[in-house]
This record gives sequence, C-alpha cells and structure tokens, in this order.
Amino acid sequence: MKIIVPMAGRGSRLRPHSLTVPKPLIPVAGQPIVHRLVKDIAKVLKQPIEEIAFVLGDPAFFGNDVVESLTELAEGLNAKASIYRQDQPLGTGHAIMSAEPSLSGPAVIAYADTLIRAEFDLDPEADSVIWTKRVANPEAYGVVKLNENEEIVELVEKPETFVSDQAVIGIYYFKDVAVLKEKLQEVLDENVMNGGEYQINDGIKRMMAEGKVFKTGTVDEWMDCGNKNVTLETNAKMLNFLKADNEEQLVHESVVLENSNIIEPCFIGEGTILRNTSVGPHVSIGKGCVIEDSSVKNSLIQNQTTIKNANLDEAMIGNYVKYNGSFTKISIGDYSVLE
Repeated sequence: MKIIVPMAGRGSRLRPHSLTVPKPLIPVAGQPIVHRLVKDIAKVLKQPIEEIAFVLGDPAFFGNDVVESLTELAEGLNAKASIYRQDQPLGTGHAIMSAEPSLSGPAVIAYADTLIRAEFDLDPEADSVIWTKRVANPEAYGVVKLNENEEIVELVEKPETFVSDQAVIGIYYFKDVAVLKEKLQEVLDENVMNGGEYQINDGIKRMMAEGKVFKTGTVDEWMDCGNKNVTLETNAKMLNFLKADNEEQLVHESVVLENSNIIEPCFIGEGTILRNTSVGPHVSIGKGCVIEDSSVKNSLIQNQTTIKNANLDEAMIGNYVKYNGSFTKISIGDYSVLE
C-alpha cells in the first residue's frame, strides 16, 4: 500500500501562520497536521505502508527542513519517503500526476489540510473508495450520488437540490492507482480544465464512465484545518480524543509549573515553563515556551514563545513570539513582538 499526499499549496486562509511554515506542518495537539493525518490513515488501512509520496511546492518554501520532517514521518511507519515537486499550482489532478513514478498498485491519496477519526474496512469489491462524512448542510460541499447498490455514480459540487448528505473529504483509495494515472494523463493531454486547473474529479469521472466500482468509506470525524477558528476547534477535538485514547503523553515530563495549574486536556511541550498561570482546557503549547502571569484557554501556541500578562481565549500564536498584553482572540505569526 502507498499513500500519496499532495501538499504544495501555501495555505492562504491560515495566514499569518502559513507565511513561514507550510500549513500541513502547523502543529495540532502537538504534532504537525500532516503527521497526524498520515498516521491516522495508516491505522484505518490496517496493513503495511511501503511508500509515502509527498508532493511539495516551491523549494524556497518547502525546504530541506520540510523534507527531513516528512522523511522522518515515513520512516517512522517503516515506509519509503518519496519527494516530488509540483512546479505550478495547476490543481489537484496536476499535483497527483507530479508523483507519476509512484502511481502504481493500491494507494490512498489524501490532501493534507484535514484530520479524521475513522474505523472501517476497505470494500474488497470496490475499484475505489471515496471517504465521506455525513453533513447537515450538503449544499455547501461536494457530495457523492449513490445508486441502489450503494455505489457512487456521480460527484456533485454544492448541489442546489438534495443529492445525498455524504460530503467528499479529500481522501481516496484506489485498488490500482495506475488506472487513475491513465485517466488523469488523458485529462492533461486533452487540456480539460475546471476553474483553470486540472482536477482529480475529471479522472474519477472517466473511471466511472468505464464501469469502475466506487464505494464510500464514512469517517466518524472530519476536522478541518483551513483557517484559524476551525483549526482551534480541531485542536480541541483532537485533545479530547487523545485524552480518551490515553496513548500519548500530552504534558512532557520536563514541563515546569510554578504556582500554576493545567486544566485538561492540554498538550504542553518539552521545556515549557508556566509561572503564575492557568492553562486549559483545550490548549496546545509547543516546546521551550515561557508563560507568566497569564490565563490561556482554547488556544494554540507554537514553539519558543514568551507570553506575559495575557488573558487568552481562542488565540493562535506562532513560533518565537514575544507577547505582553491583554487582547484575547489574537492570531500572531512567527517572530512577532508585541510588548
């Protein structure tokens, strides 16, 4: 089994945090988004992963540190890491085809701006499985249309009339991804574009037209990381799951508490110091931070940041920030100083 992860975009909706760090590498509950996504997919698949192929963008932004992080992720799952570059932002289909040498055999394709919780078995009769989540407002999503055999026969984008309540979340399984590669090559050769881009859906529709069987795999939780507010919601949900699972140490043993308290669930990284401070619930703090005379809840703070005299709620703060103030719902990128 292979996992193909297109992650070339820079994540403009999560600025300022994605100006210096690629969005898939922004940590949620103590781990980068893409790390959690790939590990959760591996759990669902319940089979060895031989290769994880990452499609990155501009090397000036997705540099050696990103490559090292992703290689470490793959090797931690006993898989080979393959790194590809998408030279132009020409859509989902184009991104997948940028990993053309890895497009053979069974594979999962997953876009790295979402997190899931799921438990299901892949249907052995299906040529492909499109992972979906039941939603209350399907008109806001791309959804699947099913026939009487519960097979996907159409993909409908933001339907004005009810088609189904199963939204496509951006994770796909192919029994042989080489079939998708063949169809996407046709899309590229024929210059079939939607919205000025080559889309994975155009390759999938050609597979459906040839009678390939598509089924759904429904996830229990689909957590977006598209902007600040939903990323904070995802951080809170993930912390709740991790506390219930009791599989990860959420507060590092080196954390120093001086007249401070932690209201669970929280993630607090190595070497962080809390002085006269209340943290939690639903707070993630990276390593090497110092927080003094403050209250922090429902927030995400990255590494090596100093915060004083703050009352933070629904705040997102980057790396190497110095902050001393009384605002609450803030969003501050890396290397900022507010004193």
